[in-house]
Amino acid sequence: MSRFARVSCYAISLLTVLVAAPAAAEDLGAGFAVNGGATVVSDYRFRGISQTNRRFAIQGTISVSHASGFYGTVWGSSIDDYVANGSDAELDLIVGYKKTFGSTTVDGGVLYYYYPGSHGANTDFAEPYISVSQAIGPATLKGTVNWAPKQKALTLDGVHKESGLYLAGDASFAIPKTPVSLTGHLGHSFEKNYITFGEEYTDWSLGASVTHKNVTLGIAYVDTDTTLYGDNRNVSKAGVVASLGVAF
Repeated sequence: MSRFARVSCYAISLLTVLVAAPAAAEDLGAGFAVNGGATVVSDYRFRGISQTNRRFAIQGTISVSHASGFYGTVWGSSIDDYVANGSDAELDLIVGYKKTFGSTTVDGGVLYYYYPGSHGANTDFAEPYISVSQAIGPATLKGTVNWAPKQKALTLDGVHKESGLYLAGDASFAIPKTPVSLTGHLGHSFEKNYITFGEEYTDWSLGASVTHKNVTLGIAYVDTDTTLYGDNRNVSKAGVVASLGVAF
């Protein structure tokens, strides 16, 4: 089976599993709620680096939250097989806690990257995170720290464990009385490991989106200050990424 066929089959399976959620954010009772969504993107960029060799991806998510602030999320995307030793899929398993104090929100938890079908290689790893966001009228500013302790999956030489540190700042602005939002992002990967292709680098993006009911159309310019190659293509090259998503 061709790589395109494998990814297409996986994408259909992913949507079937992850989007089998209620038609809207639904109250399950006892303080629990569930919501989900699906998105098609022209390129899946992770911290500025394409995970799909600068080709399209299909993504899905489902999340269960509690009124106390605890939540659990499963997010998935099709990927190219150079990302995780032959795997065509990425599943992010997230457990976290979010609390809002006035106009400030603190969100922290652990994210586990799971790559099914990675040909027996140790490619799965865990990454704790914490973010603080501040709403200022229609604008929101957010700072995030992602830190992965030393793990075999992040190795560069197959022997020594590596760690990871990623710092990011994000800004968003919802234009009043319109369905349009603007976003900006700046991030830096401080450590050389498997997911950074052995490079320390900076990534940034500028984007805009339009939302109508539960459908969002987005476009973003993404770039980095490094040159990295996946499957014979520069996967860190500047590019425009389009997306179409629906919330359930």
